[in-house]
Amino acid sequence: QVQLVESGGGLVQAGGSLRLSCVASGGTFSTYTMGWFRQASGKEREFVAAINWIGGGTSYADSVKGRFTISRDNAKNTLYLQMNSLKPEDTAVYYCAARPASIPITIATTAIEYDYWGQGTQVTAAS
Repeated sequence: QVQLVESGGGLVQAGGSLRLSCVASGGTFSTYTMGWFRQASGKEREFVAAINWIGGGTSYADSVKGRFTISRDNAKNTLYLQMNSLKPEDTAVYYCAARPASIPITIATTAIEYDYWGQGTQVTAAS
């Protein structure tokens, strides 16, 4: 059983930056594909970014490409999301998620593919 704890959310002015962290425990972090999702008030949860368990392959939603960067530090069991040039439409609760390693190697981009979730951290980009 994997436990995930997010941190780093907060209030920032539009155009600003935040870095989210997600610390994993209870599993072998390096064997999990990791993802970030977000859910704005009154909307469905949506994919933001994901990073593979091997090779470091990444995938991003079109809405965040060029502004957000996902990375991982397996030695620290930590997933990151660097968010730059934040926009008011980025305001949401951000969740990290974990999916056990799979063969063939793919990058999961839908919520149903992930088995473990954190509790979420609020990000607000004020206009």
